[in-house]
Amino acid sequence: MSVQKACFVLDAIRGKDVNTALAIVQYNPRYASSVIEKLLRSAIANAENNNGLRRENLYVAECYANQGPIMKRIQPRAQGRAYRIEKRMSHITVVLDEK
Repeated sequence: MSVQKACFVLDAIRGKDVNTALAIVQYNPRYASSVIEKLLRSAIANAENNNGLRRENLYVAECYANQGPIMKRIQPRAQGRAYRIEKRMSHITVVLDEK
């Protein structure tokens, strides 16, 4: 998914506590929200298990998407032409912190 599509959802959850962020992501109709929900749940589990932080005190300190690799594909067109289709990918980062 492209950086632009991911940033629509990331902008909505930046600075929110994790329970509010999960609620926002669950009811967001965009495809990116399902991917970011999975990432957010993983980040919460890592904070609880690896760092011993409490879920009630966590909030989304930073979240951003950087451009990843681009898969280049060909779409056949009329009269022997070919259009290039770029399937963009992104690296999404979510950082949680305690209040």
